[in-house]
Amino acid sequence: MKINDLFSVDGKIALVTGGSRGIGEMIAAGYLANGAKVYISSRKAEACDAAAERLMAAHGGECISVPADLSGLEGIGVLAEAIAANEDHLDILVNNAGVSWGAPLAEFPEKGWDKVMDTNVKGVFFLIQQLLPLLEAGATAEDPSRIINIGSIDGIRSPAFETYSYGPSKAAVHALTRQLGGQLAPRHVIVNAIAPGPFPTWMLSTGVGTGGDVEGTDWDAVGRTNPRGRVGTAEDIAGLAIFLSSRAGAFTVGDVITCDGGIVVS
Repeated sequence: MKINDLFSVDGKIALVTGGSRGIGEMIAAGYLANGAKVYISSRKAEACDAAAERLMAAHGGECISVPADLSGLEGIGVLAEAIAANEDHLDILVNNAGVSWGAPLAEFPEKGWDKVMDTNVKGVFFLIQQLLPLLEAGATAEDPSRIINIGSIDGIRSPAFETYSYGPSKAAVHALTRQLGGQLAPRHVIVNAIAPGPFPTWMLSTGVGTGGDVEGTDWDAVGRTNPRGRVGTAEDIAGLAIFLSSRAGAFTVGDVITCDGGIVVS
């Protein structure tokens, strides 16, 4: 019942998709700082490699870059094969890679619908499908493997922005989490989802009008609109991911947990 035992991820092998920035990088940092070996993946190889080096410099441990485009089966296969070539099992899969698309309703394009659904929903399902043998390989009743799907509060409530495919894609991720949670728990693979609210990320900076300038965004102003009076931090999201990946979270199955400072309940 000691804290170090309840919340330990020491020695675990984790894959965090979309791990080169934003929430994915925050979660990867939390795992690294607590003794896990972490693979990160993102579409842009240079950014992914740089993030792995940055994470190891800051937190120690071993962080390995595996660039891949997860919007299609070819890229999903590349990532799954790379993990299988280096590991005989996988303890933690965090499906964080995601995209959004904003446009007025009358102008919203088909490619804005398809790109979001392909990456945010299809990519999650087929990566789980292809990595399931590795997730089952090291899993036991006492120490199950974990899948954490990163959804969004926009899959629970109406989005603030005109991102018409994003909310439905995240609602689908939440539904998939519940379905797979029920199916995979008897196979010692636990599936849950996190639905984040506002965090200081590239994606949110595009929504609030600073066009991807994370450093130049007034996050204090954004945070003042939140019931908690701030945006989320790395500790908030990494702490929840560590809980879901540790002994403390081993009886939580198929849930969608908000990490939003109180937006949904308010």
